[in-house]
Amino acid sequence: MPRLAVFPKAFMQALCKDGTLTVSEWIEMAVRLDIDGLEWYAGFLEMQDEKNWPRFRRQVEDHGKVVPMMCCSPDFTHPDREFRKNEIGKQKRWIDMTHTLGGSYCRVLSGQRRPELSIDQGVGLAVECIEACLPYAAANGITLILENHYKDDFWEYPEFAQKMDVFCRLVDCIQHLNFGVNYDPSNTYLAGEDPLELLYRVADRVVTMHASDRYLKYGTLEDLRNEEGGATGYAKRLSHGEIGKGLNDYDAIFRELKRVDFDGWISIEDGVDGMDQLERSVAFVRKKMGEYWNKFC
Repeated sequence: MPRLAVFPKAFMQALCKDGTLTVSEWIEMAVRLDIDGLEWYAGFLEMQDEKNWPRFRRQVEDHGKVVPMMCCSPDFTHPDREFRKNEIGKQKRWIDMTHTLGGSYCRVLSGQRRPELSIDQGVGLAVECIEACLPYAAANGITLILENHYKDDFWEYPEFAQKMDVFCRLVDCIQHLNFGVNYDPSNTYLAGEDPLELLYRVADRVVTMHASDRYLKYGTLEDLRNEEGGATGYAKRLSHGEIGKGLNDYDAIFRELKRVDFDGWISIEDGVDGMDQLERSVAFVRKKMGEYWNKFC
């Protein structure tokens, strides 16, 4: 049966920018939820000091929880070789971070969709960089997880592999035991595409999942698909919301994950309106997990 984690979506500014919430305070808030683990973020301010890494692991594990997943954002599609080499170095440090925290999964991305970059060039650069990290990940017992991402908060351009066809091509290019997919259904809407179609194409490669939900602030799904300007426009129409009350069909998602015997981690990336919302999202996902994995066992 899958296990459930949470990510501090509502508190990223406080944890990563202004320091108004400490990591220890976030841990104490999160462990009260009906979860098995806490998804980590490499950009927490306090993670700059490596001495904090084992301390946070102990604090989490003292509550009977674990840190299964690391969220980080390498940019592997930059045209400069030295830049890419530096990004590979950062990814290896994030692998070290994941290992020290006791985790098993560390995110990778393709990089930014720079206008001058062709599909062939971008895929080639991303494959080269990810494959350069895989031996180090394997040596540390870490699986690199490629997410169908939208855009890192600090990037100028959206994710290079945001579109389904590019993402699937990149996934198909990398065949390694320590590589898999982190599936995020909501991000597919930001590409103007169908999250279930993507899941059906990559289900056998999915090892972790981000559970979230989006709702339309105005207009229709057809408006969203036709909106000029791509991902930038979609972000304005869509907003994070409580899981189970948005656009995603979690029955269909979990039915497909159960079909392929998925037993990895599901991390909730919602709760943007605070802990009460996050608690309701946890309850919804926990109930759905019980329905599908207990019902069909």
